Amino acid sequence: MSTFDPDALECLAAIVEEGGFERAAQRLSITQSAVSQRLRSLEAQVGTVLIVRSRPLRATPAGQLMLKHAKMMRLLRADLEHDLRELAPNSARGQRDEDRVSVAINADSIATWALPAISALVQGGLPIEIIHDDQDFTHEWLREGQVLGCVTSLGQALRGCRMEPLGAMPYVAVASPEFAASALPEGLTRHNFHRLPFVAFNRKDDLQRDFVCRAFALGQVTLKQLYVPSSEGQVRAALAGWGVTVVPRPLVAPALADGRLVDVGAPHVFHVPLYWHCWNLASDVLDSLSAALRTAATASLDPL
Repeated sequence: MSTFDPDALECLAAIVEEGGFERAAQRLSITQSAVSQRLRSLEAQVGTVLIVRSRPLRATPAGQLMLKHAKMMRLLRADLEHDLRELAPNSARGQRDEDRVSVAINADSIATWALPAISALVQGGLPIEIIHDDQDFTHEWLREGQVLGCVTSLGQALRGCRMEPLGAMPYVAVASPEFAASALPEGLTRHNFHRLPFVAFNRKDDLQRDFVCRAFALGQVTLKQLYVPSSEGQVRAALAGWGVTVVPRPLVAPALADGRLVDVGAPHVFHVPLYWHCWNLASDVLDSLSAALRTAATASLDPL
C-alpha cells in the first residue's frame, strides 16, 4: 500500500477546509504554487483528481476518502500527544493548526449542553474544532470525512462508524409577554399560527413547522418566517417581540422562570432525538470525547 506524504495530505485538507488555494497557502505558510504542486503530486500518486476547481471548491469522492485519511492521521497524532502528556508532561510540543480534531454539532446543542461537556478535554489540551449545522445535516460532514464525529438526529449508523443514543432535546414555542398578549391572547392554536411570524435559525430549520404540525396534528403547513442564524439570537429576537420561536427548553428556562418569555405552545413540547456518531476506531481521544458527550447528554437531555 502506498505511503502518502503527510504534508500533501494536510495540503488537501487545508484546501477543502479553507475553501481555496490562497487561504490554504496562508494557513500552511507556503506559496500558492507550492499548494498546487503538493496537490498535483498527491493526485498523481492516487491516480485521479481529488479537487473539483469549482466555486465553491469541493472534494471528489476520491478526495473525500483522502480527506478522511488526513483526519485519521490527525487523530493518531492527537492520541500520541495525549499519551506523551501522561508519560512526560514536558515533552509534548505546541499545538499546530493541522492537529485540530474536528466534530460537527448542531447549534442548539452548542448553545445548551455540548460546550460544558468538552470543557475539561479542551482545558487538558484537546485541539478541538466544532463545526455547526442543523441536526438533520451534521452527519453529512461525517459521511464526507470532514469530521471524526457528529451530533445528529440520524438514528442509523453510518458505514464504518459507531453510533450511540444521547437523548431527546425538548423544544417549546415561546414569545415575549407583550407579543403574546397582543397577538396570542388564547395561546398558539391551529387557527392562528399562520398569521404569526416565526423566528427560525435558517432555511434548513424545519423545527418551527415540525412543532406546529405535531402540536395540531397537521400534515403540511406554511409559516411566515424570519431568520436569525443563532440559537441565542432566536431567543433575543423573541425577547424583542419579533414573534414566536421554537427553541430548546433548557435555553429559555431562565427567561420562562422570570417571566421575560412565555410558553405560547403549552402544553405541547416537541422532542428531537439526538445521536452521537463517530469513526469506529480505537482511540483514547475519541473514547474520551464520546464519554464526555454521553455523560453531559444524559444529565441535560430527556430520555429517548
